[in-house]
Amino acid sequence: MEYRVFGRTGWNVSEIGYGMWGMAGWTGSEEAEVNAALDQAIELGCNFFDTAWGYGEGLSEEILNKTMKRHAGKRLYAATKIPPKNRKWPSKPEYSLQDVFPADYIVEYTEKSLKNLGVDCIDLQQFHVWEDHWANQDEWKEAITKLQQQGKVKHWGISVNRWEPDNCLETLKTDLIDSVQVIYNIFDQAPEDNLLPLCRAKNIAVIARVPFDEGTLTGTFTKETTFPAGDWRASYFVPENLNSSVEHADALRPLIPQGMTMPEMALRFILSNPDISTTIPGMRKIRNVNANMGASDGKGLSPALLAELKKHRWDRTPTGWSQ
Repeated sequence: MEYRVFGRTGWNVSEIGYGMWGMAGWTGSEEAEVNAALDQAIELGCNFFDTAWGYGEGLSEEILNKTMKRHAGKRLYAATKIPPKNRKWPSKPEYSLQDVFPADYIVEYTEKSLKNLGVDCIDLQQFHVWEDHWANQDEWKEAITKLQQQGKVKHWGISVNRWEPDNCLETLKTDLIDSVQVIYNIFDQAPEDNLLPLCRAKNIAVIARVPFDEGTLTGTFTKETTFPAGDWRASYFVPENLNSSVEHADALRPLIPQGMTMPEMALRFILSNPDISTTIPGMRKIRNVNANMGASDGKGLSPALLAELKKHRWDRTPTGWSQ
């Protein structure tokens, strides 16, 4: 496992982290499988875990709590998120800060996460959605500063809405935010335009989420793929999106180097960018943990392949189904 400095925090974090969305709500044998996957990731050098209160109303945080206790001798970094008070993902421009992150609510949910994680201080507390027009409002600034002064949160971050990488630039200029989490992958290259250069200039850590484009970049979907009732992807991969996604993924197949899989190429594309601090694939099975962690060996993609992959940038804008 290779490690990168997490912005101005100074932490050395694994360049492949662990995205814990989708773990909440598992019981019995599934819980055993989750724990085995988490333990294997740690064995292979993963030390950065991204969760949220919104993942099972704290259950995912509790899973991480137990994991950290099982590995009490190791320094594991826990990142979580405050859910929007109005429970709307993503945020929309018309939402006010008072509707989404009033000061007392920021404090309340930080306290909940402290309890769920079983820690006295959260390494990284993030806002689960954001609107940049909140940048200069004092209420959130005073709340997060107070929580830091009280020793309850080390660092603060923002998780940017899907396909809106510029919807945080003014906020980052306040110098109160130490990390930004953004969708960045072979298709979603828009963060390279404005967000990544600003983060580089201000030494703000970047967490690349959705490295496989919700599964498209695993290369396993077809236009006939269906998802179980209740699976979030059933409402995301509406025919319009599924068909286009499969076509975009199929166009990448001729570029996959011999001996490499599409998911590995997708991860190596992200890791070839030094502006990325860590990427956080979701992993439920040990075989996926082994495959994903194996992409961290310091070997980026060739300049020629990266140049070809740049041509597969796919700019999208939020829609009714993009959530």
